[in-house]
Amino acid sequence: MPDAEPSASDLIGAALGGAARRAGLDADSGQSTQKVVWTAMGGWRGILESVLPSLAFVVIFTVRPDPLLLSLGVSVGLAAVFTVVRLLQKSPPSAAIGGLVAAGAAAALALWTGRGADNFVPGLITNALYGTAMLVSALVGWSLIGLAVGFLMGEGTAWRSDKRKRRAFLWLGVAWGVLFFVRLGVQLPLYLADQVTLLGTLKLVMGLPLFAPMVAVTWLVVRVLYPSGASREDR
Repeated sequence: MPDAEPSASDLIGAALGGAARRAGLDADSGQSTQKVVWTAMGGWRGILESVLPSLAFVVIFTVRPDPLLLSLGVSVGLAAVFTVVRLLQKSPPSAAIGGLVAAGAAAALALWTGRGADNFVPGLITNALYGTAMLVSALVGWSLIGLAVGFLMGEGTAWRSDKRKRRAFLWLGVAWGVLFFVRLGVQLPLYLADQVTLLGTLKLVMGLPLFAPMVAVTWLVVRVLYPSGASREDR
């Protein structure tokens, strides 16, 4: 008999698991939790690529909000520099390119409307979409965290038959969803009130400082659920 066509969950799980592995989150590598978190953030380069464009926009806009093109131009310019450097060094450019595209789209929208706050619209939309996807998938029993981890650990969707794993991935999915919605709940009122400086500052504060602990908690739960993939250092 020919092999069955892969289901949507198989395709999504394989894509998520592959993305996690490319990011360095390989359970068979024996990495410590600290190393996993550092890898997920992209190291110093990833942190700079994530923080500097937004920080430059906030600082310049606060000091000199007019013309808006100045703060937006510096922000997009920094993202472009990071992308060029990655290309020249032949390192994986996906993160920098993604940041450049996001920065360019946000800047284009802000220039079109003439509102500095609109530079943060893509981020608000991303938080809403990610939060919804995490919560809904977890509540219906197909946690995106579970799908990613299942394929990363080589068991596909078999985790759904294990009540312990299903419960753990349910709460991990809820936790990630809550994180995205907390960001949205704090930042959306500031966007509506046109509080650009405070909005940009809180976006930075609620970015990597909240992302890193969530990655650590997720990884520690995975180590408990799959002890055979844990390194001795973390036991």
